[in-house]
Amino acid sequence: MEEEQPGVSGGVLERYFRLSEHGTTVRTEVVGGLTTFATMAYIIVVNPAILKFAGLPVGPSTVATILVAVFGSLAMGLYANRPLAVAPYMGENAFVAFGLTALGIGWQLRLGAVFVSGLLFLLITVLRVRTWLANSISISMKHSFAVGIGLFLAFIGLYETGIVTSFAEGMPVPQAEFIPRPPVPVKLGNLRDIKVLLAIFGFVLTTVLLCRKVTGAILWGIFTTAVLGTIVGVGKMPSQIVALPFTGDLSLEPIAFKLDITGVLQLSFLPILLTLFIMSFLDTLGTLVGVGSAGNMLDERGNFPQMERPMLVDAAACIVAPLIGSSTSGAFIESAAGVREGARTGLAAVTTAALFAVSLFFIPLVQPLQQLSYAYGPALIAVGVMMVGAVTKIDFQDPTESVPAFVTLVMIVFTYNIGNGLTAGLLIYPVLKLATGRAAELNPGSIALGLACLAYYIFGLPH
Repeated sequence: MEEEQPGVSGGVLERYFRLSEHGTTVRTEVVGGLTTFATMAYIIVVNPAILKFAGLPVGPSTVATILVAVFGSLAMGLYANRPLAVAPYMGENAFVAFGLTALGIGWQLRLGAVFVSGLLFLLITVLRVRTWLANSISISMKHSFAVGIGLFLAFIGLYETGIVTSFAEGMPVPQAEFIPRPPVPVKLGNLRDIKVLLAIFGFVLTTVLLCRKVTGAILWGIFTTAVLGTIVGVGKMPSQIVALPFTGDLSLEPIAFKLDITGVLQLSFLPILLTLFIMSFLDTLGTLVGVGSAGNMLDERGNFPQMERPMLVDAAACIVAPLIGSSTSGAFIESAAGVREGARTGLAAVTTAALFAVSLFFIPLVQPLQQLSYAYGPALIAVGVMMVGAVTKIDFQDPTESVPAFVTLVMIVFTYNIGNGLTAGLLIYPVLKLATGRAAELNPGSIALGLACLAYYIFGLPH
């Protein structure tokens, strides 16, 4: 019996997504899309919870979050044919909710700023300026993005599961109030906590399955750990299973098309637009490089082939998101989980979009499930471990390459913000080249990025 070739039985799917050309199958792509959804579906709960602090009602915001994920992931799959899921960005949503609080502006103006920054993204993408800037970054710097984001994902997983926790955790309230700065920011978590033990089990199980090359290893790790948690009594059962979207508390009417665009078009809003622009540009670039590195999809220069299409989808998502009531959106780094499962085409993104669409009717069911950080956290750690392998492609023999790379990855992790790490690294890179008499190694794009990052720190709102 002959071995089935990748994509041979795919029919229409094979022709549209060119599965054989990418060495994949329908089954592999669907498993990859399922895995990506499982590792990023927490955004359904987390994004509305964060935007609530900006004044957006949780029910409508939850529906908007899902619709953005459906639109962006579907467009990424059908137009760009890439295994990249799209959803509201973590970090940017915190900036919209908390970073702009001091300015005393309403959520309508905040969404207006997101919309205008999306239009700017679309403009520079169509003009190919965005691709030119992305391709001007050195190989070492690009791979430092992957390493930094891998460490960032691992840290998120470790912290969310409680394997590591804040040093102030467990202190008496009066004592915690009078300690201005703990001597150690994080510490080992409570290893006697059943949720922490479940998370450790989940990580070990996922790693073993990956080592044994079990198809769907990460997804099986999440599912098994969640079921085990429910059996031992730490999983929360939903109060109901289904609810109709766009009605009652889940109506979009309170937030859709309520953004204030004209109020943004004033000089005082320039720092806000600059901050959103730089953060989102570098988050997207970091995600493309990180996911591309995880799936060996980068070329010999470390560039993401045919980058224009995923960037156009990213820009479109940034425009659509505030229109329906959500924050800056783009390609999600958790897509690396699906890529590690073998996803290579847009069919995986379409699968993720379909799952988000289905979740619209199961919001009451999804909410408690996505609070099981002990189940999805180990997957983030496992993906982080695999992404750190890109560190071998950083040129550590050349300090003008290794130091900016090091600054990038440590700033991503220790400031808990991808944008901070990427801007810091891209800023110090041309400085070191110039200071060491190696200006000839710079190109106009790297200088332009360095100046933009400098403007971010001087005129923007870094956080």
